[in-house]
Amino acid sequence: MNELDLAKQLFENQENIILIYAFNATGKTRLSVAYKNFTKEENDGNHTGLYYNAFSEDLFVWENDEENSNTDIRLNILNSSLSQFHTFINEQDIEEKLAIYTPKYKFRFNYHENLEKGIDSITFFIDEENQTAIKISRGEERMFIWCFFLALFEVNAWSSTQDAHFFIDDPVSSLDEHNIFITAETIFKLIEENYLKKRIIITTHHIGLFSILYDKLKKGEKSGRYEKLTKPFTLTAQDGTLRLNSLKNEVFLFHLHLMQTLDTAIKTELFAYHYVLLRQLLENISSFIGVGRMNYVLEQIQIENVREVSEIINSLSHKNIYRLQFNKMADAEEVVFKDVFHKIQNKYRFIY
Repeated sequence: MNELDLAKQLFENQENIILIYAFNATGKTRLSVAYKNFTKEENDGNHTGLYYNAFSEDLFVWENDEENSNTDIRLNILNSSLSQFHTFINEQDIEEKLAIYTPKYKFRFNYHENLEKGIDSITFFIDEENQTAIKISRGEERMFIWCFFLALFEVNAWSSTQDAHFFIDDPVSSLDEHNIFITAETIFKLIEENYLKKRIIITTHHIGLFSILYDKLKKGEKSGRYEKLTKPFTLTAQDGTLRLNSLKNEVFLFHLHLMQTLDTAIKTELFAYHYVLLRQLLENISSFIGVGRMNYVLEQIQIENVREVSEIINSLSHKNIYRLQFNKMADAEEVVFKDVFHKIQNKYRFIY
């Protein structure tokens, strides 16, 4: 199936919230472009939705001012169809979105003389007392651009004319683990505010981001609102052909990838959100063997105090994981986590 056929399949899907997991370089960005083109064709050549993808990020280009020893280093914004809407947002709008990431810099907009052309560039600096222009890191840049678009999504002059859907393609590249899951919260908030008004399509290569959103939408405290409106897929490519696969049909392969992700985390660094992935792993295994009950798997892998361990997993996987105080696992939480994981592997001998 080519990108256009896949875009048509997505368009004809009934659910309001679409989650798509795929490896990098599978074709997520191509799919977002195909969806844009298909929906434009269905609407007499006019845009029907709003997009965040690699092309969105490419609008932001650093001007390093090497000739003047970086004195006027700044992040330029290339002219686009979005430029006309820049004047509807201000620095405070971006600061409010950025606050959850606790940025260590300040910034100001530099406008074109003709305001209809929008923002020419952005200057970053340490604080109000030290306004020497600086260059922020790649991860900080990605967070800033993401928040810039979150603010633009709220501009009625734009969104009211292209209000059919949001298509968000992998906003988490170059972010550290903690900030990836802060980003999950910003996406979930976007879903909360818009899921009844427009379709929201999210693609990602990051299994943790996918799992957090899947968990919140299908099993979380508020999932009653979203469960029936949410459709998860995996996107695969073989011999140049793209396929959207229902997650239920891919559950076994998916939990192998969860195993690999958690194994790597154990060998490097464990964060509290990994409990969400562990719970999803247990549920996927239980679904695959046909019982649909996490505690059954805990019993099969010979966990002592199954009820207590189950309560720990459920409790930690339902926390507001983006909060800084929950970022790292406590020592006691690590002990339980590693015990469950290693007993899963000892029991089922997964190869990944």
